[in-house]
Amino acid sequence: MNIKQQLVLISRGATEIISIESLEKKLVKSRETRRSLVIKAGFDPTAPDLHLGHYVLLRKLRQLQDLGHRVCFLIGDFTAQIGDPTGRNEIRPRLDAAAIKKNAKTYKDQVFKILDPKKMNVVFNSKWLGKLSPQKMLELTACSTVAQMLARADFKKRLEEGREISILEFIYPLLQGYDSCHLKADVEVGGSDQKFNLLMGRQLQEVFKQEPQVVLMTPLLEGTDGVQKMSKSLNNTIGIHEPPAEIFGKVMSINDNLMMRYYQILTDADLTQVKVMHPKDAKVLLAETIVAQLYDKARAAEARKEFEAVFSEGRIPNDVPEYRINSAEPQRLSDILVNMGLAESRREVRRLLDQGGIVFEGQKISGEDWIPSTGILKIGKRRFLKLIVKP
Repeated sequence: MNIKQQLVLISRGATEIISIESLEKKLVKSRETRRSLVIKAGFDPTAPDLHLGHYVLLRKLRQLQDLGHRVCFLIGDFTAQIGDPTGRNEIRPRLDAAAIKKNAKTYKDQVFKILDPKKMNVVFNSKWLGKLSPQKMLELTACSTVAQMLARADFKKRLEEGREISILEFIYPLLQGYDSCHLKADVEVGGSDQKFNLLMGRQLQEVFKQEPQVVLMTPLLEGTDGVQKMSKSLNNTIGIHEPPAEIFGKVMSINDNLMMRYYQILTDADLTQVKVMHPKDAKVLLAETIVAQLYDKARAAEARKEFEAVFSEGRIPNDVPEYRINSAEPQRLSDILVNMGLAESRREVRRLLDQGGIVFEGQKISGEDWIPSTGILKIGKRRFLKLIVKP
């Protein structure tokens, strides 16, 4: 691709680039010197699973890899112990080191489904942030002001509402910015909600006499509810590690109004062609495309075939998991479903029961007092469980 074509590709789906002129200069210089740009993206391992909301950013990183650049996939094991204040209306609980280490391992395993491991470095910011002396830390705090921090929207809101803001939270964006200095990042990719932190990287690089990084912001993807940002805590996610059939079914469940947004930021499809398709056909193609990107075309075709068999023909999938129960040791329905990973929590089970969303052999289950017996349990629209009750 020539530089103009590269800019079109990189810009697609981005909410803002600061600045496009700087990015063009860096791309030109990279081509002339044959030096790959250093692309930084930071992830605090606060939860074990990545979902399509993360995939938006990971796709952009893969595009940059395919253009010949090197990704520094930064796992914020040090900054996770502080907690990113972005979008928070209260002090974030701090994670312990064991949970961070466990989550970080799952991140590495999952991102290799999308990113090319030969064109990336996985780095942990505890390697350098953990070595900062008290004097260096104090010098870092002098690079910003209290007024600048309080101008930040979420801090400003908390201050107006009388909610506490810890001094430690002021340190977080400084540390994220210092990461950019340490890595000598040319470009940092992050969600649009991270703008303050991303710009801090540019500010600190200028202090450290480095060329400021380009900030490339990606949009926040709405979850399956079509309203809230995709988040594990809101139970509206589509996990990149989930089975193909589950991903396919979840994409098919999204609102038609959300479909074009998913197409724009999750695929490379020609949007003009998509707009003239029948909505049902377009959504099937979207689901198949996303599964193919996360797995392969064969698995995507299988997922489509299974979806059509289950939901169009009313058939039960072939690979329904089994759960064996001893009749002498009764178990609550919510415990069964949570233990099998078919529900996030007991609260979700209660919600499904209230909505008539749990069915056993064609009959709706009305409450937790239901006594299990051998047969097929259907949970929501896409989940099945074969119960085997032994005397």
